[in-house]
Amino acid sequence: MSVLGFDTSNYTTSVALYGKDGYELKRRLLYVEKGARGLRQNDALFLHTKNIPDLMDELNIRGKIEAVAVSDRPRDAEGSYMPCFLAGVSAAETAAKVLGVPLYRFSHQSGHIMAAVVSCESLDFSGREFYCYHLSGGTTELVKATPDDERGFKAEIIGGTTDISAGQLIDRAGVLMGLNFPCGGELEKLAINGRSRKVRVSVDGEKCNYSGAENTVIKMLESGESKEDVSRYVLDYCSESIIQTVNNAMNKFGQRDVLYVGGVMRNEYIRNKIKEKTQGAHFGSAELSSDNAVGIAALGYFRLKGKKDNG
Repeated sequence: MSVLGFDTSNYTTSVALYGKDGYELKRRLLYVEKGARGLRQNDALFLHTKNIPDLMDELNIRGKIEAVAVSDRPRDAEGSYMPCFLAGVSAAETAAKVLGVPLYRFSHQSGHIMAAVVSCESLDFSGREFYCYHLSGGTTELVKATPDDERGFKAEIIGGTTDISAGQLIDRAGVLMGLNFPCGGELEKLAINGRSRKVRVSVDGEKCNYSGAENTVIKMLESGESKEDVSRYVLDYCSESIIQTVNNAMNKFGQRDVLYVGGVMRNEYIRNKIKEKTQGAHFGSAELSSDNAVGIAALGYFRLKGKKDNG
C-alpha cells in the first residue's frame, strides 16, 4: 500500500510516494530571478503547473497507489489560502479520479509537522501533544500541536513573529548581499567565518519581531561590514529569538518536547544553538525540513491505514 502526495508551496513543487517501506521524493525549486525577494502567486502557479508532469515522470511508481493526498492551504485556519496550492489540488484531484481512490486534503503546515515526525530519530511524537516551531520563508509560528485523525494535527498558535518571518529575514539579508534566493544555504556558509557579537533581540514573551534586524543588516552593509559578519549576525539573531520565545513559552504553558520544522531548520548553525540553550529540542532530517510532499503523503497513508484498521 502506498499513497501519492502533492505539495505546491510558494517556492517548491514536490511529489512523493509514502508506504510501509519508506518514501520516494521528487521536487524542484521554482526559479526566482537574481535580486528578487520572491515570486508573485500567478508566476508560482504557472511554474508548478509546468513542473508537476516532469516530476511525475521521475517518480518510480511501484505497486498499487491506494490514496492520493495534497496540501490545499497554508494552515488550518479560516481564510487560510494561497493560489499556488491550486496546482497541486488540480493534479491530485485528477490522479484520484483516474485511479479511483480516496483523496485526502491537509494543510501545508501539517505536512511540515508530519515530515519531521516521520524523520525524527530522537522521539516518537505519535498520539501525544507537543510544541512545534514552524520556521520557513513565510512562517514563524510556535504552536501547540495535537494529533488529529482528520487534519493530521491541530495546531494552536502560542507564539512566533509579529511581523516578518525568520526565513524572510534570512532571504532579504541574502538578497542584499547578492546571494541566490532562497539564501539560507549560502548565508550559513558565510556565517561560519563571521565575527561573533552579543545580539539584542526584540522579544516580548512568546512573541518576537525581525524587521528591526533587517534594518540593522542594511546599516551594517552601508557601513562596510563584511558579508561574513552580517551573515553571522542574522543567524545569531534568529537563533536567540527562537531560544527566548521557546523558553518563555515553556515557563508560561509548561514543559513539553519541541519539534522544530520548516526550511529554516535545515540550518545546522541554528540547530546547534537551539540544542545548547533549550530543553526537549527535536528535529526532523535536513532533507525533510524544507518544503516536501513526503509529510503530506505520510498523513494520507496513516489516515488510510487508520480507516482500514477500523474496518
